[in-house]
Amino acid sequence: MLPSMLLQFELALVGFVLSLLTFVGQIVLVIWTYNDATDNSSHSAVLWTLVVLFAPLLGVVLYLLFGRDQR
Repeated sequence: MLPSMLLQFELALVGFVLSLLTFVGQIVLVIWTYNDATDNSSHSAVLWTLVVLFAPLLGVVLYLLFGRDQR
């Protein structure tokens, strides 16, 4: 019984760490998008930040393709 509980705890800990890393990664993407959009986009930085917040991977791809001004 004890090894089973230990395994459950380890799996829960791994799940928690992965969830925490995903959350931190999303926050980093949102901050990066806002900072980059204020410097490199003629569109609203807040708009692009909201797009990345609600659709993280798709939002970053859309921002990189359409949000940045051509140099």
